[in-house]
Amino acid sequence: MEKLRVGILGGTGMVGQRFITLLENHPWFEVVLVAASPRSAGKTYEEAVGGRWKMATPMPDGVKNLVVKDVNDIQEISSSVDFVFSAVDMTKDEIKAIEEAYAKTGTPVVSNNSAHRWTPDVPMVVPEINPEHLEVIESQKKRLGTDRGFIVVKPNCSIQSYTPALHALKEYEPKLVVATTYQAISGAGKNFTDWPEMEDNIIPYIGGEEEKSEQEPLRIWGHVEDGQIVKAEGLDITTQCIRVPVTDGHTAAVFVSFEKKPSKDAIIKAWNDFRGLPQELELPSAPKQFIKYFEEDNRPQAKLDRDYEQGMGVTVGRLREDKVFDYKFVGLSHNTVRGAAGGAVLIAELLKAQGYITKK
Repeated sequence: MEKLRVGILGGTGMVGQRFITLLENHPWFEVVLVAASPRSAGKTYEEAVGGRWKMATPMPDGVKNLVVKDVNDIQEISSSVDFVFSAVDMTKDEIKAIEEAYAKTGTPVVSNNSAHRWTPDVPMVVPEINPEHLEVIESQKKRLGTDRGFIVVKPNCSIQSYTPALHALKEYEPKLVVATTYQAISGAGKNFTDWPEMEDNIIPYIGGEEEKSEQEPLRIWGHVEDGQIVKAEGLDITTQCIRVPVTDGHTAAVFVSFEKKPSKDAIIKAWNDFRGLPQELELPSAPKQFIKYFEEDNRPQAKLDRDYEQGMGVTVGRLREDKVFDYKFVGLSHNTVRGAAGGAVLIAELLKAQGYITKK
């Protein structure tokens, strides 16, 4: 099978680096182009990144000598790729404009950015949860005036640690959720070297994160109506988001009450048995088991469990009945794999499998 040609917009930052790492030897996709800000353009990828390579594995040889393009050269870039991943570092309005400009050239955009998460006809997708939202792409194409181009976005990294676990229990109708997320520093695109004040410290504020954590699950659980996504009602979510001195892995402490309270055994079975469309289709990046429950009292742990299913799975533990709510539990997901680049790669695989992304 001939691989689809991929461009990475914003390829020199931490999420861009994660895309490059995940796409090395991908069976369907090949990175043929990296684009970044004008200051990086014209350099090789290795020169542009310099000493800022933040991945645990070495930079893949296949990208070292790619000459970085200026992300604003939209026509030139679009002419040499089948689709792009977007991880650009710009203002929200700039991101909206540049992603739409790429889509209008007939180039599908799979975005890691938040700019289009609330655009009514842009699907925000966790492939195991709401693949049916992709049907709004047809309405979006009409609005953009293109037969082939469109934008799909991935939700915020923090919600991946608890939204899948709640989704697996939707037949019991969760009605009230309180979640506190303990978020890794890589979620801010940093490591301990460039953020020394995070050592031996907790910061009880992450700008904009609580609003996203409370509202984005409702959009994911919403429905398509008249060519746009209408968010779900009947569920209240309240959150606190805290930055903790962990490299990778967002942990969530969750309290939940249901309309139809399940048994503890029923919850654990629902989690361990949960399968979505990526598992049915056996997409290359799909975890075999999306959600795993630990019986041990001291799991999941970021250091031990964030790389479960190559970082694409979600782990849960400490399920207990609660005096105020029905139950409480702890969830964990890898914020730059499932929560960022890996989640976007899985979306692209689903789009290809369903015929939305093809060779130009």
